[in-house]
Amino acid sequence: MNSYDPDSQLVTELPLINCRELGGMALAEGKVFRNGIFLRSGSPEWLNADQIQQVKDYGVKTVIDLRGTDELAKKGNPFSKDPDVHFYNIPLINSDPDGDDDKTVEFIRKFTLGDYYVLIAEEMGDRLAEIMRILLKSDGLVLFHCAHGKDRTGVVAAILYLLSGASREDIITNYAVSYEYLKDFLAPFMAKLPDDMKHILRSDAHNMVTFLDHIGSKWDGDVTKLLIANGMIKEELDALRNKCIEDQPTASPN
Repeated sequence: MNSYDPDSQLVTELPLINCRELGGMALAEGKVFRNGIFLRSGSPEWLNADQIQQVKDYGVKTVIDLRGTDELAKKGNPFSKDPDVHFYNIPLINSDPDGDDDKTVEFIRKFTLGDYYVLIAEEMGDRLAEIMRILLKSDGLVLFHCAHGKDRTGVVAAILYLLSGASREDIITNYAVSYEYLKDFLAPFMAKLPDDMKHILRSDAHNMVTFLDHIGSKWDGDVTKLLIANGMIKEELDALRNKCIEDQPTASPN
């Protein structure tokens, strides 16, 4: 029986939408994803000065913004010029989803979010490798985010969990709950969308299934092959895996 409870990873102390700790996820061989190294969330663009300080006081030292350059220019990021934070913008999109006739939005209208996640893996693998290197080398707590912490953020989280040995079922659950956490926030946006576009704001499980199936078929179920094909080396991936996996307590001598 699966005992994974995604609610246990919610970070309610911070004023960020869909904010979650990656730690606590059960991994293969009885291991657990380490707490206190990676956070995921929606955009921090709404934060006031006190809330920004609250995030920093929580321990965030590095922020990775996965939004496009046009998105960032329009919406801003309060950490982009913060001297206390290492800030990176690594777009997992080549356009602005709020723009008129956006190509990515048109792609998702015709296909699915899962197909878009496959597009990220195959056309932006070098950016995924860059993100993984930052996650490996960063000290302190790292926050990575996109607009809602659901899609681009969900792909990065899934890759970290695949690398570390989380189960397929738990990765899908971890992805699918995003809409439940965002439902109230997204309600006014959802109401304005035509029926054929409402799926873009949800996190239907089949989207992550599509992504994981692609990793299975194209990369033999081994996400390290995708990352190595995009310039990472085995030693980096081993080090990142070790960083993600919580140290197991040493048995006391009799």
